Amino acid sequence: MSQNTAIPMVDLRAHFQPLRAEILAGMGKILDQASFILGDQGRALEAEVSGLCGVAHGVGCASGTDALLLALRALDIGPGDEVIVPTFTFIATAEAVLYVGATPVFVDVDPTSYMMTVEGIAAALTARTKVIIPVHLYGLPADMPAIMALAHKHDLKVIEDCAQAIGARIHGQSVGSFGDISCFSFFPSKNLGGAGDGGMVVTNDAELERRLRGLRNHGSWQTYHHDVLGYNSRLDEMQAVILRAEFPHLPAFNAGRRQAAAWYGAHLAGLDLQLPIAADGYHHVYHQYTIQLEQRDDVKAALQAEGIASAIYYPIPCHRQKMFGEQPQGHCPVADALSTRVLALPMFPELQEAQIVRVAAVIRRTLNG
Repeated sequence: MSQNTAIPMVDLRAHFQPLRAEILAGMGKILDQASFILGDQGRALEAEVSGLCGVAHGVGCASGTDALLLALRALDIGPGDEVIVPTFTFIATAEAVLYVGATPVFVDVDPTSYMMTVEGIAAALTARTKVIIPVHLYGLPADMPAIMALAHKHDLKVIEDCAQAIGARIHGQSVGSFGDISCFSFFPSKNLGGAGDGGMVVTNDAELERRLRGLRNHGSWQTYHHDVLGYNSRLDEMQAVILRAEFPHLPAFNAGRRQAAAWYGAHLAGLDLQLPIAADGYHHVYHQYTIQLEQRDDVKAALQAEGIASAIYYPIPCHRQKMFGEQPQGHCPVADALSTRVLALPMFPELQEAQIVRVAAVIRRTLNG
C-alpha cells in the first residue's frame, strides 16, 4: 500500500465488495417478487437480530432515531414525563424524547468509559422520571446490571440505545437484552449497516411488540383501521436483504474491529493520550476507536495533512445544543471537557495493521515534536 494512499474513517467499498453478488441476487429476487415493504426478508431479519440479542421479539423500522421514538411511544411516555439521557452522545437519543413531548434530563458521563454513572443517574431522578436511556457508546456496553438494579428500585423503565453496539456483551449477555426495550440503528457505517437508513426495536414483552407493530404502521393493527397516531416507519425489503447478507458475518466484522483496536493499543502505547478501556467481562465492539489527548486539534490537522481521516464524536454535548436551550458551561463538566479532547481514528473491520502503523506514526511525531 502506498504511503500516500488515503485512510478513510470507514471503507464501505471494501466492506460491501465481497457481498456484492449475494446482495444483487437478493435484490433481484425482491424485484421479481415485487414485495417491497413488510415482507419475508424483514420478518427474517427481525428474528435474526432478536435472536442475537436473546430476546423474543424484533420490530424493524425506518431508522435508529425512529426506533427510539417508537420505544418511547410504546411505553406511553409523553408531556410531563422526564427521561434520563447522557449528554455525551449523538443527538437522536435526546431528540426522540422531545418528539413525544417529554423532557430530556441530561446526565454527565464518566471520563474514561464515556457512560452515565449510576450515581449520576440517581442524582437526576425526580418524581416525574419515567425512563432511563443508557447509550452503549462507541461499542462499549454501559453498566447495565447496576442501571437495571436502580431502575427496578424506583420502578422505572429502561430503553437501551444499542445503535453503536450490536454484538457487544456483558459477561456473555448481549446488549439489547437487559432493558425493557432496546433500539438499534442500521445506518451504513454501523457495525451492521445497510445501504441507507434502517433500525429495529427488540423486546421480550409481547404487549410492547404489539404496540410497536401498529405504531410503525400509521397506528394501524388492521388495514384501514387507525386506532392511535402512528408513523410511517417501516424497514423496507431491500435494506433487509442487504442486512441479512451481512448478518452471518457480524461476528467476523466485530472481530476485525477488535483486532484493529489491539493494533492501535500496541502502536500508540507510551504516548501522552488515553486509549479506550473496557472493564473485565465487557465485550467492546469498537464502533469507534476514540482516544483522548490535550493536543487533539494539532493531531487532527497532522492526520488530515497525511490523508488520514479522523472525527470528533462529539464536539458539542447535547446539553449545549440550541434545541435544548444551551444549558450553561459547568452543567455537565466532564462532557464539556471531553468535547475538547476526544478524537476518533479510522475504524472498520478491513483496517490493516500497516494502515494503523501509519496513523500511529503521525500521532507519535506530532506529540513528540
